[in-house]
Amino acid sequence: MTTIDLHYRPRLVDLRPLVAPAPALLAEARTSSPASLAGREGYSADHLGAFAVPLPTVPADAVLPVAGRDDGRLDYTHFTVVMSRTRRLALFTAANLDGSASVSVPRGGDPWALDGRIPAEAQAGDALYADNDFDRGHLVRREDPNWGPDAATANRDTFHFTNCAPQLSVFNQRTWLELEDYILANTRRVRERASVFTGPVFRADDPVYRGVAIPLAFWKVVAFVHDDGRPSATAYLIAQEVDVDGMALLFGAFRTYQRSIRSIAEMTGLDFGALPDVDGFSNEERATGETVRQRITGAADIRV
Repeated sequence: MTTIDLHYRPRLVDLRPLVAPAPALLAEARTSSPASLAGREGYSADHLGAFAVPLPTVPADAVLPVAGRDDGRLDYTHFTVVMSRTRRLALFTAANLDGSASVSVPRGGDPWALDGRIPAEAQAGDALYADNDFDRGHLVRREDPNWGPDAATANRDTFHFTNCAPQLSVFNQRTWLELEDYILANTRRVRERASVFTGPVFRADDPVYRGVAIPLAFWKVVAFVHDDGRPSATAYLIAQEVDVDGMALLFGAFRTYQRSIRSIAEMTGLDFGALPDVDGFSNEERATGETVRQRITGAADIRV
């Protein structure tokens, strides 16, 4: 019979887990070979017909070079990524949406992959996202390029770390997705096409975590044609507050605003060509000299 020591007074150091945790193993990330991505056409500037919407331009020294190209494009199915030379994240993404040909592709176990067309060290991979509050946030939303006969390929293509940015779970799963849901739902409802640019705002004082400077704001520019033939473009900005203290992440409030394309260009250094000319917010700022912004709490707040 076991003797019970009634004088035993345990301290924390004496306590053991009820179930031993499994050892944390970080599997080696899958890498898509250049051959497996060959032939991708990527973003098309002519997707909206006569309303041509080319890729934003950016100083060449900011763009990560891509072997065999002089423009830094990483083309996937119905979208394109241009990577930052220094930040290991995308400068911007560009996607073509076609609501009339949209295909619902179930999400199930799609593994994230590095893109073998650029060096692995130029991409922020799984090591950034392990055991913390960051989501692997799609820049090109998974559903956006899933249209036409190549929808399944487009879906898989979105799961590349080049199309990924660290976003706090509550940020990625709620407010930003609500805006994306609205955009996608409207292209499906009126059978419109749209071209969507998305990216982070890089600042010199962004907090560094696991060797990666974490963007605190993200933007989105949407170009489309109204039913009456009017070309239009709108811009949105959402910010997340992140404090990095050692291995801890502390986050605060975030808000979404409709902003002018002019202001997004100033924040990012990107040139959106003629898009500010068909953006009411940009034209209002030109006319008044005052910053225009609209807080977005729901679809009723968006002006197009």
